[in-house]
Amino acid sequence: MAPKSFLLTDAVSDYLLAHQDPLDEIEQSLIETTKALGGVSGMQIAPEQGRFMQLFASLLGAKRAVEVGTFTGYSALQLVRGMGEGSHLLCCDVSEEWTAIGRTHWERAGIADQITLVIAPATETLAALPLEPTFDLAFIDADKPGYHDYYEAIVPRLAPNGVLLIDNVLWHGAVTDPADTNESTEIIRRFNDHVAADPRTESTILPIGDGLTMVRRTR
Repeated sequence: MAPKSFLLTDAVSDYLLAHQDPLDEIEQSLIETTKALGGVSGMQIAPEQGRFMQLFASLLGAKRAVEVGTFTGYSALQLVRGMGEGSHLLCCDVSEEWTAIGRTHWERAGIADQITLVIAPATETLAALPLEPTFDLAFIDADKPGYHDYYEAIVPRLAPNGVLLIDNVLWHGAVTDPADTNESTEIIRRFNDHVAADPRTESTILPIGDGLTMVRRTR
């Protein structure tokens, strides 16, 4: 499997995957089904990121979570497996086609009843939620222009010490290239600056996948 991180060589990626718990049949099926979609399959998070998120959700003891950008459901599968029985994940996405792949695999994994999938713009779904601390864990992996709005909608709804994970924050390394003035790159740069300066939280960027920001609500 080719590495999804620009920081990894093929050899290091292979070594990394060989030294974590192997993917089970459902995970393998979901990855292969997504791969068959073609170029868009690159939007799926890497297996090592999925395993990290599963372990992190378990260590955090999270029971209530929200995800913005579900795609074919791999990250949702990992989050719910990590949170375990009695947990619930709200998934926000706009594609019936791609999320249908997720639904099928969630059913096979026996976790479908723990997931509520809402097909609508995530800003609308989040705005309709009570403005109170609700979520132990959140994950953003969607359209980059929407990152700021998703972040601002989620942070007030995080429980004390709740954690928000945000994908693609290194943007294949382009964020460090001053010659790259692409609109998406500039959006990610401004977003990263906003998160780093937020007095309500503490955060760090992890070199996992395409860069994963971890944000903890402190007040």
